[in-house]
Amino acid sequence: MTVALDTLIAAKAAAVGGWLALLFVLERVRPAAPWPGTQGRFGWRRVARNAALWAINTALSPLIVVPLAAWAGNLHVGLRPDWWNVALDLLVLDLWVYAWHRANHEVPLLWRFHAVHHLDPFLDTTSAVRFHFGEVLLSTLARLPVIIAFDMPLLSVVLFETLVLAAALFHHSNLKLPAGLERALSWLVVTPSIHWVHHHAVRADTDSNYATLLSVWDRLFGSRSRTQRTPAMPIGLEGAREPGFGALLLSPFRSAVSRRAPAASPEP
Repeated sequence: MTVALDTLIAAKAAAVGGWLALLFVLERVRPAAPWPGTQGRFGWRRVARNAALWAINTALSPLIVVPLAAWAGNLHVGLRPDWWNVALDLLVLDLWVYAWHRANHEVPLLWRFHAVHHLDPFLDTTSAVRFHFGEVLLSTLARLPVIIAFDMPLLSVVLFETLVLAAALFHHSNLKLPAGLERALSWLVVTPSIHWVHHHAVRADTDSNYATLLSVWDRLFGSRSRTQRTPAMPIGLEGAREPGFGALLLSPFRSAVSRRAPAASPEP
């Protein structure tokens, strides 16, 4: 059983790592939005900050996240009788994550942790893995009830986590897609044009477009923004600036980031 678990986790890491590397290169070859003038197309200081947050979560995952997910999945590594059950698991989890993401914007305590993700002043693939470790832990705990209630096997859990990471890397990326292709994809899945609006430094847009995999949830529950993404769209939080790395880690335990501040002028 442990060998099977290790195999699943290794396969997930290889798939996500390869996809991240590909998008990281492509978005710098064909960017959709101009890179910030003071950072250039690589912006290593910002990338390093996001990578450090990811490293913390990666280090904690084997100690907390993986054991909880494995316990909730009852270590059922084998396939269900057919793939329809796995597909149903993925659909239920995607809807659950939509609801959880929305709650992160509406519940003050959850927002304290989620704001760390939104304080990124620009978006690229590294933004997809930029989360406070507190949010990662809370997110894992929030998924346990639905995993247990539906008796989901570990295969479904790991497959969903892989798809979520791959999707997040894609829709946070600064990759310019052909307009027709992105328009077609947006009817089914979340694309950069949809999710960048979610990171727009205007609260009405920040509190919209919550879907992760399937874009249908926002249309179904009335949370889809009418705002169209533009290359010069300011990214971040309305009226807030990103603090230093240490302050960023401590920010959820200090005063909450204001949700009602006036819009800040984007930095050059």
